[in-house]
Amino acid sequence: MGPVQKNQSTSEWNVRLAALETPAMLSKFQDTFDTYWEEGEFEPYVATAEQQARLDQLAAERSLHNRWHNLVVAATGTGKTVLAAFDVARLHADFPERFPSPDPPSLLLIAHRKEILQQALATFRQVLRDPSFGELYVDGELPKEWRHVFASVQSLTQQDTAQIRSQLFAVVIVDEFHHAAAASYTRWLDHLRPELLLGLTATPERADGLDILHWFDGRIAAELRLWTALDQGLLAPFHYFAVADATDLSALEWRRGGYVPAELSTFYTGDHRRVDLILSELEKKVAEPLLMRALGFCVSVEHARFIAERFRARGINAEALDASSPADVRQAALRRLHTGALQILFAVDLFNEGLDIPSIDTVLLLRPTESAVVFLQQLGRGLRLSPDTGKSCLTVLDFIGQQHRRFRFDLRYRALLGCSRRQLQDQLEQGFPFLPPGCRLVLDRVASERVLSGLRQCLPSRRPQLLEELRALAAQGMLTAASGLAHWLDALTMEPADFYGIRGASFTALRRELGWLSEAPHPEEERLSRAIGSALLHGDDPDRLRALAAALSAPAPPELQTLGERERCAWLMLTVQLFGTGRQWRPLEHALAVLWQACAWRQELRQLLELLAGRADHRLHPLPWALPVPLRVHGRYSRAEIEAAFGVLTTDSPWIHREGVLWHQASQCDLLFVTLRKSEALFSPSTRYRDLALGPSLFHWESQSTTTAASATGQRYIHHEARGSRVLLFVREQRRQGTVTEPFVCLGFARYESHEGERPMAIRWRLEREIPAAWMPVMGLAV
Repeated sequence: MGPVQKNQSTSEWNVRLAALETPAMLSKFQDTFDTYWEEGEFEPYVATAEQQARLDQLAAERSLHNRWHNLVVAATGTGKTVLAAFDVARLHADFPERFPSPDPPSLLLIAHRKEILQQALATFRQVLRDPSFGELYVDGELPKEWRHVFASVQSLTQQDTAQIRSQLFAVVIVDEFHHAAAASYTRWLDHLRPELLLGLTATPERADGLDILHWFDGRIAAELRLWTALDQGLLAPFHYFAVADATDLSALEWRRGGYVPAELSTFYTGDHRRVDLILSELEKKVAEPLLMRALGFCVSVEHARFIAERFRARGINAEALDASSPADVRQAALRRLHTGALQILFAVDLFNEGLDIPSIDTVLLLRPTESAVVFLQQLGRGLRLSPDTGKSCLTVLDFIGQQHRRFRFDLRYRALLGCSRRQLQDQLEQGFPFLPPGCRLVLDRVASERVLSGLRQCLPSRRPQLLEELRALAAQGMLTAASGLAHWLDALTMEPADFYGIRGASFTALRRELGWLSEAPHPEEERLSRAIGSALLHGDDPDRLRALAAALSAPAPPELQTLGERERCAWLMLTVQLFGTGRQWRPLEHALAVLWQACAWRQELRQLLELLAGRADHRLHPLPWALPVPLRVHGRYSRAEIEAAFGVLTTDSPWIHREGVLWHQASQCDLLFVTLRKSEALFSPSTRYRDLALGPSLFHWESQSTTTAASATGQRYIHHEARGSRVLLFVREQRRQGTVTEPFVCLGFARYESHEGERPMAIRWRLEREIPAAWMPVMGLAV
């Protein structure tokens, strides 16, 4: 690591902080940090866009769901500690009622190594711009003030819990939280009662099966995406090769959670043809196998020993380790692997977590791994940068047999690519055209066909398949007549969009077919069920969703004459989504009467709204005006919902407008509807405008093709503030996602800043509230 320079960019500091691995590095960094701070030449640290997006996720977990135990999952080397420091820095600004002081709250950070604590302390001092922040409690070094303590778990083990008040620290941060299942951690986690518990880990699933997610209500609050870390050069690029082998696992027993390990072990152990294939592919994909530093993940101890023996017979130094191997044996093997005396270690999930050998340059996946978390953990063992060893990339060989029809190929690849099932299928068919620099993702022809076939078969795609799956789950006791919609989706491992995307799928209708519901179907029930998949699943305003869900539990519909205008509009937003507009329009009173007549289906709707409310993952903000329009900034809404909220849709005028602009006279507001990615099939050349975000607060927009600056509309845009009118911006990426019309995101009010040209006018709008960092990669794309 070279010398620290003055006024370095944020990304340079980010890389340097992630690289501080030895006491000498940390000491040198701290000395330079103190010097530049005193000279006033230290550049303030700024969160990256990815870090800002994860911080917004954490804030949403707390503000929307009141969850104050939060787990952050991120690959090693991607800046988890930096994220934690920024999280602490903004607690007062985000939650002044809970953290009233502008000073950092009392804090305890727990880690298992002195180097990690030193690095964390340096990070917090830089982010908080306070070179004297915090004290170490490690290797006999004792805190004096006990206000902000960075403690090793070994030092805390020697401390009596009675000597530290349970509420002494407002914030407790545990690094490498996967260690927290150990008694040395749980002793303190059971004792302390902080306002906020923040866990940091790259490996939320432990090899020993012990659970850590129970500390966080089973939820992961935020994940730093692997793709972004690769793009930023924080991790080594990978070359992933999926190779089809001759094994046929389709007839093996399948239980919830996967194959039976003992059957898999019997199937693989002794398969010499498969080992020959593995060795052959290794020689093709790795230039010098005798110089590699590799890990192989096997299904059992017997399998690992068998593979290691066959590798040794071919002249490759290999060993097999498992959880019963003595610690000194394991450490000695890891040292030999690091020095190159050993080429490969075979293990049974032993090194899914807790292994830090940056020089590992090859990973062999020799067992079917369905879990996305385990797949990324195994991949992550070799993603650390190691320029000193000449490592340029990580080579991954994944051997894919014919899998059981329930095997979820999509889980691992979606986690890797960060995409939907449909997007994954498109990427696979196109050969993965969009990868970070230096990365390759190659599936041979047979492997590709198997994965594509698995994508089509792993989840039910037709109603008979879904019924068969539900009956199987009921036979296993995993579903009963009392099970709710959320329980169904969890048991099926399906997203709401997957479930409701199946033609004829409805929680109510399927319960009736399973014999769990005797109530006859309402004549409108099938039509209403179809509307769910196409019109309701984008709902993300938890307050509105929960209010509607609560009202749907009432024995009778609300009396319209008792409703305020805001509540009336909220009900109208729901019913236009369910019944439609234009010729399908239903007056609100009639629509509500149908919902209360379809009693069983109304309960399904109530459960769905509660489910959507609980899944909301970003904060919404009120529109800063007094008009009774039930929209919120950064909420997602269809065009029909927006016009219903403004009272534009009525019985006399039930048709939605098609233009990209709408002047709403009653509120003196221009509503601008922007579709960023315009397909030639859907838009004429005169309407394919160039619209994009130029920054978090600045949006470039082109008016209709006939608008001039001198026209009444152009003058209203330019002088809207002086004339007392407002401009409200709604944006979506594309018109459709598959068969579903994509909703608009409300970006809030905007102020005119400047314009160029006319017919169309190219206007720059200044947003009153910044676009969330997570949306900028899409909003900022020029078409």
